[in-house]
Amino acid sequence: MSDGLLFALTLLSALGCGLVAGIFFAFSTFVMRALGNLPPAHGMDAMKSINAVVINRWFLTVFFGTAATCVLVIILSLLRWQDPGVAYQLVGSLLYLLGTVLVTMVFNVPRNNALKAVESASAVGSRLWADYLNTWTAWNHVRTLAALAAAASLTLSLCH
Repeated sequence: MSDGLLFALTLLSALGCGLVAGIFFAFSTFVMRALGNLPPAHGMDAMKSINAVVINRWFLTVFFGTAATCVLVIILSLLRWQDPGVAYQLVGSLLYLLGTVLVTMVFNVPRNNALKAVESASAVGSRLWADYLNTWTAWNHVRTLAALAAAASLTLSLCH
């Protein structure tokens, strides 16, 4: 296995993690606030639309493509445990897989599904939206920090 392949996969993973961190950062710092400033039914409808539109080839390629490259980095790193920088590769890849992908699937997606299932203009919808704004955003902060830390760790591994 060539050093070039591991380097390329690590660089691609770092770039993907950074891009995902930026997307999530935007949601944490201004998108969710803007949606929270709207009347509840309007904010919910806007978020439902975002949740539908985000399922596209560009976002999914970056989000899950980065997960795939991180898995490959982990496998290749374990085969080269003695090399400098490997710990950074492992930590960065695990941060992305656990702190970004797993958190998304376990905490954010179920909230998105619950939001989709409720009528926006209902009292139940308003209560769900108030909780959604707080809990979804809190877990989004976790995803943001994990993706950013993953990008940093993977980038540091390239310096060794």
